[in-house]
Amino acid sequence: MKTFLRGALAVILGFVTGSCVNMGFVLLGPQVIPPPAGVDVRNAESIAAGMHLFEPKHFLFPFLAHALGTFVGALVAWFVAVKYRAGMAGVIGGLFLAGGIAAATMIPAPAWFIATDLLLAYLPMAWLATVTGRKFRREAPSPA
Repeated sequence: MKTFLRGALAVILGFVTGSCVNMGFVLLGPQVIPPPAGVDVRNAESIAAGMHLFEPKHFLFPFLAHALGTFVGALVAWFVAVKYRAGMAGVIGGLFLAGGIAAATMIPAPAWFIATDLLLAYLPMAWLATVTGRKFRREAPSPA
């Protein structure tokens, strides 16, 4: 039971921490790279109406938010978990991927960004968090 509770705590803390990192980058992005004139990035309708004005540079912080939020969340889950650390990191990656898919259906974006985001920002970052955690803890990789 202790292992189960620790795993649940790992997922909850990983999700909350990753979500905070994600939101931090989402809020920081428009301060560093201002959105196109007339687009309010806090309003989905304004984004949809002004999507044709966005340049590739405007997608940097959303990608960083998704990738680094997933990475940090998965790393937190990996460190908090007692057993099945890679699995807990993978759960975080899956949760954030589900959120990314939902966002891709609700917020218009170019196909190249959606593909890049969904393929590189979630599951690969959860895997990278596992690799990082193992290196930090000097844990031998598990078979499979």
